Amino acid sequence: MTFLLVVLVVAPGAAALVYAWFAYQKMVAFEVENPKIAELSGIIHRGAMAFLTKEYTWLAAFVGALTLLLGIFLRSFGVGFAFLLGAACSAGAGWLGMYVATHANGRTTFAATRSAGDALDMAFSGGSIVGMLVVGIGLIGVAVAWLFLDVGTLAAFGMGASSIALFARVGGGIYTKAADVGADLVGKVEAGIPEDDPRNPAVIADNVGDNVGDIAGMSADLFESYVNSIIATMAIGVAFTGLYGDERGALGLFGASFPLFLAGWGILSSILGCLMISTKNPWSQLLFKYARKVPRVDKVLDRIQSGDAAYALRVGTFVAGGKMIAGSFILSMLFFVTRGFHVFLAVTSGVLAGVLIGFVTEYYTSSDYKPVREVGRSSETGTATVILSGLSLGMKSTAIPVVLICLSTLISHWFAGVFGVACAAVGMLSITGIALSVDAYGPIADNAGGIAQMSELSPDVRKITDKLDSIGNTTAAMGKGLAIGSAALTALALFVAYAQTAGLSTIDIMDPFVIVGLLLGGMLPFLFCSMTIEAVGRAAQAMIDEVRRQFRDIAGIMEGTGQPEYEKCISISTTAALREMVLPGVLAILAPLAVGLVLGKAALGGLLAGSIVTGVMLALFMANSGGAWDNAKKYIEEGNYGGRGTDNHTSAVVGDTVGDPFKDTAGPSLNILIKLMTVVALVLAPLFR
Repeated sequence: MTFLLVVLVVAPGAAALVYAWFAYQKMVAFEVENPKIAELSGIIHRGAMAFLTKEYTWLAAFVGALTLLLGIFLRSFGVGFAFLLGAACSAGAGWLGMYVATHANGRTTFAATRSAGDALDMAFSGGSIVGMLVVGIGLIGVAVAWLFLDVGTLAAFGMGASSIALFARVGGGIYTKAADVGADLVGKVEAGIPEDDPRNPAVIADNVGDNVGDIAGMSADLFESYVNSIIATMAIGVAFTGLYGDERGALGLFGASFPLFLAGWGILSSILGCLMISTKNPWSQLLFKYARKVPRVDKVLDRIQSGDAAYALRVGTFVAGGKMIAGSFILSMLFFVTRGFHVFLAVTSGVLAGVLIGFVTEYYTSSDYKPVREVGRSSETGTATVILSGLSLGMKSTAIPVVLICLSTLISHWFAGVFGVACAAVGMLSITGIALSVDAYGPIADNAGGIAQMSELSPDVRKITDKLDSIGNTTAAMGKGLAIGSAALTALALFVAYAQTAGLSTIDIMDPFVIVGLLLGGMLPFLFCSMTIEAVGRAAQAMIDEVRRQFRDIAGIMEGTGQPEYEKCISISTTAALREMVLPGVLAILAPLAVGLVLGKAALGGLLAGSIVTGVMLALFMANSGGAWDNAKKYIEEGNYGGRGTDNHTSAVVGDTVGDPFKDTAGPSLNILIKLMTVVALVLAPLFR
């Protein structure tokens, strides 16, 4: 029976990989006929893959050692195998995603020389390959592991995925922000040259960093969120046998397999959404042919095919979400019969909460709305007010997402207990395929703009890539909002699974050990952020010194006759990222182990609860502050509040520089931190008294 269920679940995962393969073949068939574009794209590709090779070489030793230790201390070969498989799948998803993205950037630049529609299609094709690789590998990996292991052991799969994700996010974030800060502060502010100007020695490292942090890092991030939400729901579904008192309720295989089928339907929904956006795809053209027969759909399809990127991305996401909600109703009724509608409502609460959190994030981080424009306006009174307005915006922006998370938790629990809360997390992440596709499209478009600038293409080309990049900044912020919201629900589901495994029916906050755990857990996200931001600061200082040295010592850089030493800047980012990522990553694993061994399982429960509360708040605050500063700078660069080269612009660039480690290093790493600590506690629960 289990084998049959796994076969049925693997089919949608295989469909995602087939989609990715055909999209990749279509992408590589597109010839880049401009030698300069091809050369620059190749340099970025080699730099990104070289960094990832070094990072994974370091991580291979860590994964191998931890695999042996888990097998020995837990006396289970299965746990070690699951951890290794989870780590390998996560690393593979990140590797393949970055390989594809770094081949898509130059093609997007060349496509922009033809039309905005061609550029959108190429950038999104690259992004959709990344998204489908993550969900396809994730679903197949969990399903195959379940075929050979019991549900309880699957938590080690999630631990492996989370471990790789944390190191990838932290290392990638340090790499990209060290280069970005150095390029901005010295190149844009001190030297007064445009962003992505080939005279800037840090420009190649900056473009490589976009892929390292926003493709490989985000892929690993959403991969571990995706698989951990499924695994937590499987564990709770099995534990709550007979939850609804009927024969086919959350009973054994039904409870364990339901989140897998839900995720599988989400993949099929995401594929449909992607076909709505990637209009040059033969399957898309077939879909559009039949869709035009539906009344009043013609205008929607015409607007998508015109190259309206923001509209196309929004329609594709809505189509995927609508299909997901409809499919979850059918699956819930099939799996749970008498109470299936209640499970459907729990799932839907997660889907809707994720969509609404995305819109709230867009409101606080897009220059189309008042908050970001107010941050831009604050530049008229100096850098200090830019910093203050961005900080206050980030703090304010936590309110609505937290309320939405709370509502989703209460609604899903009301209808289906803790199993419902876990299902809400799966629902929120069910359309990860298209959510990550839209997210990964952003850095591809950003790189395309950089290549256009360095290739000295016409301003019309850069105008197209800038428009795609601007939309990509908003979609990336929305993706971060989704990742943080899902982290809260997934961590809560993993927390329940830990409590069940550890035999904790309640956690008494009057217990001094629990209070100590709460305080330590609340402190850890702050300590973690301090480590990562300090790491960016140290790496950025080395980058700034190097860029200044090159401007000072290499004759002819500013005139365009001298050649910057790009490799030295790449080396600084690489060395700093690999060195600085170790301590924050080790902290996430050792903290729950130490508290569990020394203070006990109840104190560890307190630690997890405290880290979830402060981690979610800090992650939302940092992601939205950073996004607002970034887009406020871009809003000024569009000609508002004085435009480029003014004191207002300088103040906004400094604000963006502060926001860079917020939104791309510390903030997004926090949602991995809280899940990794929880899944570590779940896997190691047998060791704690």
